[in-house]
Amino acid sequence: MTTHAPQTAQSVTLPASLDEAVAALTAMPAAVPVAGGTDLMAAVNKGQLRPAGLVGLSRINEIRGWQYQDGHALLGAGLTHARMGRPDFAALIPALAAASRAAGPPQIRNAGTLGGNIVTAAPTGDSLPVLAALEADLVVLGPLGTREIPVSHLLAGRDLLAPGELVGFVRVPLLHAPQVFLKATGRTGPARATASVAVVLDPARRGVRCAVGAVAPMPLRPLEAERWIASLVDWDNDRGLAPEALAAFGEYVAAACIPDPPGDEQLPPAVLHLRRTVAALARRALGRALA
Repeated sequence: MTTHAPQTAQSVTLPASLDEAVAALTAMPAAVPVAGGTDLMAAVNKGQLRPAGLVGLSRINEIRGWQYQDGHALLGAGLTHARMGRPDFAALIPALAAASRAAGPPQIRNAGTLGGNIVTAAPTGDSLPVLAALEADLVVLGPLGTREIPVSHLLAGRDLLAPGELVGFVRVPLLHAPQVFLKATGRTGPARATASVAVVLDPARRGVRCAVGAVAPMPLRPLEAERWIASLVDWDNDRGLAPEALAAFGEYVAAACIPDPPGDEQLPPAVLHLRRTVAALARRALGRALA
């Protein structure tokens, strides 16, 4: 993708299968795949992007649903936020459903897709901290075949999509345990997150997973805070924690994601307010998950 090419898209291809989509992208490496287009077309309309071609994915039915596979849910990358926000999906992956319901106004939720949210990788993407906390994997298809990569690797730039590749599915472990997603915005109503937190319990491993979104270019996992709070949870009984432990967890998460500057420097007031927001979200999310 470039931001300075003057020409507009020269071709639009509408494949009916993933194989056809891969073939189209292989034939024209400069083409850009598009599903809902909520981010890509906004960039085009602002003059920030002029793709040489578009490969539309809206006719590929195989990526618009989900299936069960070896204790996982295999989610099609074409699932819309509106579809993932419905009760049947919420019973499957509650935190992802909550993030989908918070993804924006109805027109955005009806068009925007899971795969688009991942590949665009905007820091404020609501599904991203949930997928990071769930330790989801991406099923990537390309001219050399199919491969799987952790979603965190793509978001961190450790394993990027090669020419001709696209995300076909997202493999999410089914933990059958409480999950919570919370976010803060700068105004009332649907809006981009200023901070978001996903907390997922993993009773089988006696673990707590947490990911913080919107405060950095990619979701952040406060691993030490996760291990510390998991050691305090009574996994064999009611899993309850004292309010002081919940508050300490929130502060631990916030300090890990927004650390103090070196030396005698102080955090700017806006950053300090953001850290307090993260602490409050983490405290509330864990409290709701344990309840």
